[in-house]
Amino acid sequence: MRLRSFAQRLRSGMTLVELLVVIGIIAILIGLILPAVQKVRSAAARTNCQSNLKQIALATHAYHDTNGILPVNSCVAYGPQSRSWSWLARILLFLEQDSLYREGNIPTNTLFQSRETVGARVKLFLCPSDDALNAGPRSDAADLGVYDGPQFPPPIGAGQTNYKGVSGANWAWGDDRWRNPGTNGSSDGLTRGDGLFYRSDYLSPKKLISITDGASNTFMVGEDIPVKNNWCSWPYANNAVGTCAIGPNARRPDGTEYSPNDWYNVYSFRSRHSGGLYFAFADGSAHFVDDSIDLQIYRAMSTIRGGEAVSLP
Repeated sequence: MRLRSFAQRLRSGMTLVELLVVIGIIAILIGLILPAVQKVRSAAARTNCQSNLKQIALATHAYHDTNGILPVNSCVAYGPQSRSWSWLARILLFLEQDSLYREGNIPTNTLFQSRETVGARVKLFLCPSDDALNAGPRSDAADLGVYDGPQFPPPIGAGQTNYKGVSGANWAWGDDRWRNPGTNGSSDGLTRGDGLFYRSDYLSPKKLISITDGASNTFMVGEDIPVKNNWCSWPYANNAVGTCAIGPNARRPDGTEYSPNDWYNVYSFRSRHSGGLYFAFADGSAHFVDDSIDLQIYRAMSTIRGGEAVSLP
């Protein structure tokens, strides 16, 4: 009798109440599955981001082994008319990007002469968690995306990057909480950083043995979000570095975001990962750093000769 009744119900169709129950169950299942899928995707993106940083660090080591020094940033002048190539541009040969390096005639050409190369997308320089991965070149990169008049070349698009060199922790600008005298006798973290990379470090090339604080305790490369910082592109020396004087994922005291044009407060590091960001260390490893890290420890890990006895918590 029950079997006949069930068969009859199948033939006659479902009632409205039964249909609503089924829809409700499906909605609950979707609600349970989607967060799990998102967690898997987020975990995969974090793993890939960590891998990107490791590869960049290893390429930097390979450059050092070949040339006897670390790659440099040559900010000799502002804008596309300069030959202000970044350290990221210089390691392209060690990232299987030989053709891009040679097409751009790096570092001999000006950025404007190599504007096609300057606007190129290098997938390894992009975090899977950030929209920059598929956004193409940016037209608002600081010093490259502004037209200064007929005496200068017009602005050019710049290839985006989520990874930048660590300048150290000395800083003379921005909110009072970020200002820091540093460890090298200068608070000018732009042109005299106390870390591995800063925009004019071609004036003082470094070797790995310059890191007397220990390679396993020293930041080499960190993450950034281009849409939150106009000083963020891979080809240009003044866009490929940041300071750890400013805390990770820093915001204003009221919790709001700084303007991407506010270089005093955004020339730093941030990520799309929940709770923190990844750094590649000078020994070639890559580790996650919590936003809650003590600012003094964060700064100490960004300097190369500060003499601080610290390690990642």
